[in-house]
Amino acid sequence: MLHVGRLKVLTEVVERGSFSAAAEALSYTQSAVSQSIARLEAETGSALVVRDRRGVRPTAAGATLVEHAETIFAQIDAAEADLAAVLGVRGGRLRVASFPSAGATLMPLAVATFRERYPEVVLTLAEGEPEEIAPRLRVGEFDLALLFEFPGVRERPGAGLRTVDLLEDPMHVALPSEHPLAAKRALTLRDLRDEDWVQTSSSSPCARHVVRSCLAAGFEPNVTFESDDYETVQGLVAAGVGVALIPRLALTRVHSGIVVRALAPRSPARKVVAATMPGPGMAPAAKTMIAVLADVANRYPETAA
Repeated sequence: MLHVGRLKVLTEVVERGSFSAAAEALSYTQSAVSQSIARLEAETGSALVVRDRRGVRPTAAGATLVEHAETIFAQIDAAEADLAAVLGVRGGRLRVASFPSAGATLMPLAVATFRERYPEVVLTLAEGEPEEIAPRLRVGEFDLALLFEFPGVRERPGAGLRTVDLLEDPMHVALPSEHPLAAKRALTLRDLRDEDWVQTSSSSPCARHVVRSCLAAGFEPNVTFESDDYETVQGLVAAGVGVALIPRLALTRVHSGIVVRALAPRSPARKVVAATMPGPGMAPAAKTMIAVLADVANRYPETAA
């Protein structure tokens, strides 16, 4: 049986004329795209694409499969829409994914509210970073995902998806409580140019944005420690080994050994969005969960306080 997710990859490769362009559009690695095409060719027993100086083009078998794929996608969307119309939010399933700091703050209240109102819907929650869960949303593993993006930055996990803005999540500076700058109420990034820094792993979107923000302020941060666990980051700051920029969603519990300050004139911020696949096939349960998440997000500063 043909794999729908691999058919989507084939369609992107043929439409864009290259593996790299398809990988960028799908937020995949080029290796993952190559593997998907190889597995689809193994399933069909035929070469589906060829490469030449002009790029990647479909074989006769590949062109035929792409032509049918468009019909298959449309039929799947129609079937999902019809089924959703019958079920409403009275049954079925809703598969949700979230990045960790939203999973620990926004999602628990949203999940509890949704389950109380719609106990017949089977609700599941998975966790991962936006660059991991967005591709899985695109191939149908999830119905809804919470992602974050930095405005004005080219790397957008939600590109090509239907997104609903939920909240702005500012990144505040965390300092050791005994730090000389801890008593200063209004800090700028330039105040921190001579400090050692603790941040998430250098490949993560947040770490890259910290570096971009510091470069815009006229210096490159001296990163001495990295951790993708913000509680570990807080612990390292409390131990006095550096300062850090931490999103507000990751500051629900603040280590007793640190102080947190907003930055002037404005803290760097990421935008938290709820993402679904585009098209008419969104399940009513996903629409309802987005409404619940929007309500939770509107009340987040109040509940956090």
